[in-house]
Amino acid sequence: MKRFIKNDGGFICINCGREISPLKYTSRNHCPHCLYSLHIDVMPGDRQNNCGGILQPVLSEPSASKGFVITFKCKKCGEKIRNKAAKDDDTKILIRLTNPENIKDFK
Repeated sequence: MKRFIKNDGGFICINCGREISPLKYTSRNHCPHCLYSLHIDVMPGDRQNNCGGILQPVLSEPSASKGFVITFKCKKCGEKIRNKAAKDDDTKILIRLTNPENIKDFK
C-alpha cells in the first residue's frame, strides 16, 4: 500500500540544470521544463530509494480525471514509474510523448 508523503522542496534539474521552485499544491516530482526526475522515492515523497538514477520521461497518456500521466524509465536500474503531470509541465513535451512510437523506449 502506497502512502503519499508531501515533500515539495525546490531543486536543480539534473537534466537541464534549471532551478525548480516548489509546486505549492502537492509534491513536485519532476522538472516542468524537460520532465526529467530522479529515482529517489520508494513511496511517493519519502526520498528513501537508494538507486538515485535519472528518470527519463518516455511516454505520456491523457487521462480524463488526471490530465496527463507520465511514464518514466530509470536509466540506471530500468524500473518504470508513473506520475501525474503537474499543471505547469511543458505541454509540448507531454503531447510529443503521447506518440505511440515512444513506447519502444518504454520496453
